[in-house]
Amino acid sequence: MIHQKTIRRPVHAIGIGVHSGKKVRMTLRPAGENTGIVFVRTDAGGATVRADAQLVSDTTLSTSLAENGVEVATVEHLLSALWGLGIDNLVVELNAAEVPILDGSAEPFVKLIRSVGVVAQAAPKAFIRVRREVTVSQGDAVATLRPWDGFRAHYTFVADHPVFNRYPKEATLDFGSTSYAKEVAGARSFGLMKELEQAQALNRCLGSSLANAVGVDDERVLNEGGLRYQDEFVKHKLLDAIGDLYLLGRPLLAEFDGYKSGHALNNKLARALLRCEDAWDVVTFADPRDLRGAGAYLLAAV
Repeated sequence: MIHQKTIRRPVHAIGIGVHSGKKVRMTLRPAGENTGIVFVRTDAGGATVRADAQLVSDTTLSTSLAENGVEVATVEHLLSALWGLGIDNLVVELNAAEVPILDGSAEPFVKLIRSVGVVAQAAPKAFIRVRREVTVSQGDAVATLRPWDGFRAHYTFVADHPVFNRYPKEATLDFGSTSYAKEVAGARSFGLMKELEQAQALNRCLGSSLANAVGVDDERVLNEGGLRYQDEFVKHKLLDAIGDLYLLGRPLLAEFDGYKSGHALNNKLARALLRCEDAWDVVTFADPRDLRGAGAYLLAAV
């Protein structure tokens, strides 16, 4: 049987919210079977916000959730890491309204969880198996889910800029043979320095710096040491998409294809899939060998 997973014991981290600029204390705690991922705002009387695609409230430069008037912002990097490590059940305590950005990638979350370990639970892990293609669009941006035995992701990054034009803008990763932790988790958020002032005028990116993002000017990458991957820009877009799609509550057995898609379109795709009840089903597997490609994905994702 493929089992659900949680973490072995609580673990803490302190960082800043990339949009609020405020210090945040985060505690990850083990959760029981079939709990899912639940955020708890300790500064709001212990109010809870479930990680649910239907609860996405804002997609301006990040993904925010809101439930019963309580919001949690910038959830996508943590959720991406939880997908990569196969975590089904977790309580995320925050003393502010935003998940800390840490270094702008999912890698610190992966390391944090690995520092305390992952444990299997008795209940079977459930997957969402896509049975027919679902596509959404917004302007010229397109996002699609197709049937696939495992999980494969393709993304095309569209940006005509002297720096971006020097690096790959397309990536395809089959997680039956690709390690999420090694090949994706370290890809950082990025942005043009000339657009930072505009974002801050919208009360976004108030905590943004070269410590938690890749900064790009008209000619070069500004971070000391440059990029972590030659295709870091496009891989970060995939990292975001994985986190946004994990708001479906279960890992997908599917192929994702994104062309210029961002948080808004990723969420639109998740909601469209949920509406199309004939396009998917929920499956569990008594024997890992039954998974074939999906079983390889479970082994390779970490």
